[in-house]
Amino acid sequence: MKKLLFFILLSHFCIAQDEISIIKNATWETTKLGKKFYWKRTHFRQKELFNANQSINILEISLNNKKVKFGFATVDSMKTDSQIKRSLKKTSKVAADLGAIAAVNAGFFDMKNGGAVDFLKIGGKIVDTTRLSNVARLPFHSISGVVIENNKVSIIKGEQKAGWEKNLSQENILLTGPLLMYNGIMEELAKTPFNDNRHPRTCACVTNDKKLLLITIDGRSDESFGMTLAELSTLAKALNCKNAINFDGGGSTTMYIKGQPENGVVNYPSDNKLFDHAGERPVSNVFYIKLR
Repeated sequence: MKKLLFFILLSHFCIAQDEISIIKNATWETTKLGKKFYWKRTHFRQKELFNANQSINILEISLNNKKVKFGFATVDSMKTDSQIKRSLKKTSKVAADLGAIAAVNAGFFDMKNGGAVDFLKIGGKIVDTTRLSNVARLPFHSISGVVIENNKVSIIKGEQKAGWEKNLSQENILLTGPLLMYNGIMEELAKTPFNDNRHPRTCACVTNDKKLLLITIDGRSDESFGMTLAELSTLAKALNCKNAINFDGGGSTTMYIKGQPENGVVNYPSDNKLFDHAGERPVSNVFYIKLR
């Protein structure tokens, strides 16, 4: 039994190493968007990556880049000091209205009523709080997050405890998840349909050489299957990520770049069930990048 387990683990390790090699040796089409700021994309065909076709877009930015500004934006607006008007808008529309050069969809949200379902703080103001049906068992996307403080982006590992995020002092906080990698080690992922089925994915990672990567993987089509979260973690490892975290995905997965055709949408959002640039799903919040 022990020998069987050993060979199973060895087999999984060898498969992961093969996939990492494929990613590292891939040819990436690269466009410079600014100083130390690049858009990279590739399309794995012939089922060469994870035995699947995969379309991947990456925004790569040095975290020491003083020419860019990082931020979260919500489409919620204050009607009064105590009342919020919740709505949904497409990532491309939010980014264009902000004058951002690039953006991706960010946290999970209420598709019917709008508003983030997890804690979101922007500019020191709490916009949304975590919606809990059972405080004893936090959702997987409520126990980790991304913070922006003094224009520095970091990924944080939280606690399996309701309200842990309220003790954070940073002015900009987005709870999301699951956490994929932390301090160079892949996180253990629960066996769930969300984690184990292939879907379009959006994620963020901080690399060992202090770059921020914002990544989209298209899915739900023959041209691009999408990834499980284990496959997404392997991608993050191959891209030299130290810390990596999952954002909302599925029909929400969108990457916007100013000046590109199709209203700036450069990936293939899946909400219209076509492999084109028109299938954007309206969302509640985005991660954006502006040029200073």
